[in-house]
Parts: sequence; structure tokens; C-alpha cells
Amino acid sequence: MGAKFGPAGNSESFQAMGYRKTIQVPEYITRMGLDAYEYQCGRGVRISGEAARAFGEKAREHQVILSLHSPYYISLSGIEEEKRLGSIEYILQSARAADAMGAQRVVVHSGSCAKLSRQQAMELAKDTLTRAYEGLGHIRLCPETMGKLNQLGTLEEVLELCLLDERLIPCIDFGHLNARTFGALNSFEGIRQVFETMENVLGLDRMRQFHAHFSKIEYTEKGGEKCHLTFADTVYGPQFEPVAEMIVRKNASPTIICESAGTQAEDAATMKRMYAQALAACGQAE
Repeated sequence: MGAKFGPAGNSESFQAMGYRKTIQVPEYITRMGLDAYEYQCGRGVRISGEAARAFGEKAREHQVILSLHSPYYISLSGIEEEKRLGSIEYILQSARAADAMGAQRVVVHSGSCAKLSRQQAMELAKDTLTRAYEGLGHIRLCPETMGKLNQLGTLEEVLELCLLDERLIPCIDFGHLNARTFGALNSFEGIRQVFETMENVLGLDRMRQFHAHFSKIEYTEKGGEKCHLTFADTVYGPQFEPVAEMIVRKNASPTIICESAGTQAEDAATMKRMYAQALAACGQAE
């Protein structure tokens, strides 16, 4: 099967190339040489069931696999019970929209620690995810590694959440992890350790299916993530070549979603080329 590549939302080039409507996205993705797309519901699930089904049909026509990003304001670890119940409903709304469009993966932010200890926040997050899955069927939730130090979402925390249910798949945001570790993923060894940790905790099969976000991210040593950059960055990283090499070494088939600032489709195409080069270097063919 191999890795799939696509953008989170639309690059600036979407409109520059004359596209205006969401239904045109799959054609644009194919034109950019890509095969995946992450539908953005960060500010709320506003797509109707009818529109989601039509979008999904168009994606299947162009052989574009879909995932969906749930609302940013979901907090798995919210102290107030009412807010956590609201988060469960937002997750279910996201899952229903994903199901309608034929997307099987929904990315979810892990939450923050606020005034809680990290362990207290984790216990709340586990409870919220468990209750959300009572209303889900085949949709796979993907808890995301986060970039700010005060957020839940270290690699270890996300993998611990994924142990709750076999349907949970980690969303490894390499830029976020690099930001919160102040550049620790800007080396092959740093990337290798991410893959090895995933495999050790979740097993080889689930590791091979992981979901990913990738972008270069500016960070500060005070708070971690500051802002998303493009592949033109030469200061912060991380670099994608080690990720491509590890995907090939592990014979993994992840979905890699690019979150660059305005050039996400173009940078996703660059990653796809790097992956093809890694395959060729190992004597494999797509």
C-alpha cells in the first residue's frame, strides 16, 4: 500500500489555480500529484451530511483518501464535566461527518493540563475518550501529539491514550514534537526513536498504520510551538528525509498530512518525492 500524502486544508495555490469550491478539492489534489486530504473542522463541524457525502464521492472518484480534523476547542482533559461532555459531542459530530464522506480517521487534540498535574489531566482525557468511543463504530480516532509545553500530547502520553482501544491510532505531529523538545527530532536518531517507541508500545501492525502531521515549526524554549513555517525554513526543522527513511525501513503505510503555512500541498508533494527516493534507495518500488 505505501504511504499516502496530502495537505491539511487548501494551499494558497488552490484559488490561484482557479478553484473556488470545496467539491473541486479532490481534482486539485490529484492535479498536485497527491493522494490524501485532511478536511478541516477546526472551528466547528459545519458541513451537512449531504455535502459530506457528495465530497466523499468526488474524493473516491479521484482516488483521494480522506481524514478529518475535529474542532480545536475539544478538551479531553477539561476540569468541568459540562465541557468534557461537550467535547464528546463534538467528537461524535466529527465522526458522523467523517463517516458521511467516507473518511475513517478523525484527528483529536489531546487537551491541556491547566491547573492539573499531567497525570490528573491524563486520567480525565482517558475517561473522555472511553466515553466518546461508546458512540463510535468503525471510525478511528487519532489523538495528536502537541507542540506547546502546557498541552497534553507528548509522544508517551498519546501512545498511552491509544492503549485504551485498538481503534485508536496516534497522530504523530513531527513538527509539534520537535518544537516541544527544542529540536530533538532534527536528527535521524531523534526520528528513529519515535518509530521505535511507537512499535514498542503499540506493536508493529498498529505502528505501521500511524497517522501523521508534518511541518516545520518555529518554537521558543519558554513555551514550545510558536508558529507553522514552510519548507523554505532552514532554521527550525524538522527534516523529512529521516522520516521517509524510517517509513521505508519499517515497511509502514502511514497517511502523512502537511500543515505548512500556505504551501501545504506543494510541501506534501516534496515529501512524496522524498519518500519515492527512499524507496528507490532501498530497492523497492511503490
